[in-house]
Amino acid sequence: MRAWTELFRVSALFSVPGDALAGAAAVGRSPGRGTALAIGASLCLYEAGMALNDWADREEDAVDRPHRPIPSGRISPPAALGAAGLLTAAGLALAARAGRPALAVATGLAATVWAYDLHLKHTKAGPAAMAAARSLDLLLGATASVAAGARGGAAARRSAPVVPGAADNVAAMAHPARGPLTALPAALVLGAHTYGVTAVSRHEAQGGSTAVPLAVLATTAGLGAAVLTAGRAARTRGPEPGAGGLGATGPGEHRATRPHRLTLTPTDLLLTAFTGAYLRTAAPPLLHAALNPSPPLTQRAVGGGIRAMIPLQAALATRAGAPGSGLAVMALVPLARSLARKVSPT
Repeated sequence: MRAWTELFRVSALFSVPGDALAGAAAVGRSPGRGTALAIGASLCLYEAGMALNDWADREEDAVDRPHRPIPSGRISPPAALGAAGLLTAAGLALAARAGRPALAVATGLAATVWAYDLHLKHTKAGPAAMAAARSLDLLLGATASVAAGARGGAAARRSAPVVPGAADNVAAMAHPARGPLTALPAALVLGAHTYGVTAVSRHEAQGGSTAVPLAVLATTAGLGAAVLTAGRAARTRGPEPGAGGLGATGPGEHRATRPHRLTLTPTDLLLTAFTGAYLRTAAPPLLHAALNPSPPLTQRAVGGGIRAMIPLQAALATRAGAPGSGLAVMALVPLARSLARKVSPT
């Protein structure tokens, strides 16, 4: 059991559920059956990638990391490869339960994972491939949540009478469901962070790079600022002319023109706290690795970058108007930190 937990790097698993939750929030959906299926599929595909990674790197690990499960003889190469195949099949099966669009995204994610582990990892395209995988994982959550919500909405409309002019019918037409591509900005933010973590990880065995941790540190600061700025900007914009709710005008009425003032809401405070947690988790290890690019400090920077995905996901969900999902994601932080002391996430 210990060998398999090391092979799967189970402490890094806690960075996965937040992808689907942030994706659901980005398309304005509450977590539901589709989101749960996306989380299950993501966990399976993530662990498939971990097993396949060690299988593909078994000869390199025999030199640089002889303590790893495969070179140490605790897990055989066929067993690791078989686990990767079974987990990939399980992930695709779970995604299929969420609908064909979700299966299509999951298939692209699985193909990216296998391409990265078997070839792209050792090329210049490695960080971009890993970033694409993490972005696709968030889009998988968005797609599965939209598909499940659409099916539920269609069933509700079939069972409910349509009353001409009813308020609910007007609201439904005024606020159409958002498509999965609405989650693309959040997916790109998460992908940019993943790109940086992967770029640093390419030096974790030998160390020696100062420029890469410094560049990733600057990127991390930029991402944190972008998340905060976008979140506050969304809350300072007033309602659109003619929109329902507070500030709407009726026939013959004129909207008063007033400057919008920034008022801090509980959601704003949560967004600030989650973004701060992201920066505190990712930035100090990167600075230490830049000042002393030794393998231990570089590995610590990679581990910090993996753990920092959790508060980043929480911030993205909160920015999209789902502070409850953000709090649920942040609840994984102490679990990830505790398990990381026993099983390294890198």
